[in-house]
Amino acid sequence: MVFRITFLGTGGGRYTTMYQTRSTGGMLIEHSGGKYLHIDPGPGALTQMNRIHYDLSKTDSLVVSHAHPDHYSDAESVIEGMTMGGWKRRGRLYGSPTVIDGEGTLGPCISNYHKKKLEAVITLKPGMVVDIDGLRTDICASDHSDHTNIGFRFDTSRGVVSYISDTNYSEDIARQYIGSRILILPVTTPDNLRIPFHLCTEDAVSFIDCVKPELAVFIHLGIVMIKSGPEAQAEETEKRTGIRTVAARDLDILNVDDSISISRAATYSGEWIPDSSP
Repeated sequence: MVFRITFLGTGGGRYTTMYQTRSTGGMLIEHSGGKYLHIDPGPGALTQMNRIHYDLSKTDSLVVSHAHPDHYSDAESVIEGMTMGGWKRRGRLYGSPTVIDGEGTLGPCISNYHKKKLEAVITLKPGMVVDIDGLRTDICASDHSDHTNIGFRFDTSRGVVSYISDTNYSEDIARQYIGSRILILPVTTPDNLRIPFHLCTEDAVSFIDCVKPELAVFIHLGIVMIKSGPEAQAEETEKRTGIRTVAARDLDILNVDDSISISRAATYSGEWIPDSSP
């Protein structure tokens, strides 16, 4: 069974998002016999899907981890794609409480108009286990400025693939992911340059030492991390932990089978009109 992640964007944080130094388009996952799940479609998601000629009408479900724009800004457009421009009631939205209902100054991130176009809207909280189109998903706690933010353990036929989402590091947070074959970490800053509620490289080392995955992948790269060279940060992390560590690039494809490989998506230029368009 295929489990494949296309990194539509590997950037994160305010400045990378503002300038689109890297895309902040989230991840597109193919799983469970041809189902497509989009996670955290921030700015750049639509442009990146166009570059690889991905037809949004193929998307089955959408997950938004929390109510910060680098994780949700393109979500309503993804919903329009899932619902064939709003003409067909289909697809599911999964999100944290701030994403779905809002709280204080955060959210809601999705309009009632778009929610009504979907088959289901599911609010996620730590400790829940949900079936996303045949993919068992455990919902994990985080420590973030949006206190409802959540992380994910996807239980695939090829092992557990985990996406942490933004968080401070603590051993309690990391221990939730023990048993993961692949650990996707939002490493926003290099070395031990900590900013509140995000991971730096030093935190990533501690996280990986605790979980001991087969592969660690750096994403959500902030502007200072990009300037410093994320590949060098990943290489140093691998030396210190003994765990294979890579810094993903925009439009990298992670293929998970008996072995794990990373390839590059084919891109196209010029006008493109998918067959599903009216």
